[in-house]
Amino acid sequence: MTAKQLWQRIETMLHPAVLLLSLLLVFTSSWVLIGRQLTSRASFWDFLHVYGGLLTGILALLFAVKVCVGGQWRQFFPWLTLDVKPLMSDISGLMRGQLPHSGGKGLISVIEGLGVILLLLVALTGAAWYAADPSNALTWRYYHIVFAHGFIGFIVLHCVLALLHLRDFFN
Repeated sequence: MTAKQLWQRIETMLHPAVLLLSLLLVFTSSWVLIGRQLTSRASFWDFLHVYGGLLTGILALLFAVKVCVGGQWRQFFPWLTLDVKPLMSDISGLMRGQLPHSGGKGLISVIEGLGVILLLLVALTGAAWYAADPSNALTWRYYHIVFAHGFIGFIVLHCVLALLHLRDFFN
């Protein structure tokens, strides 16, 4: 198997893997009792969250690479090139009661790009919390929780947008 074939195989599994692992981490996070560090008395859920989060972070980084390869970043982050016309068109359409369509450089793609950024920020702050000196760990924990809440909001919005995308198949 060539490197390209391996990447294609991994690439097709990234979205579902990140989704499932993220949901597992979110739904079990209330059972996590980690303060400054992972201790020898840590529970199964603490270890699952830390090492499952590490795996999710690695997959998130690969997912970001997938999104950015071959110029796709222009679709999810058009504001980086100041190409905001499709986004503004979708926003003005919303004001007139029109739902945005998926694809292109519009609102839905920008929201998906922001979801990738939030996912990376959750992973980064989780890794920083794990690696931080105990005197700084609670600060990183706070940021991790803030970004995780933002990412949970994104997951809900992403599900709603996926349902809107189904509408495109029937119109």
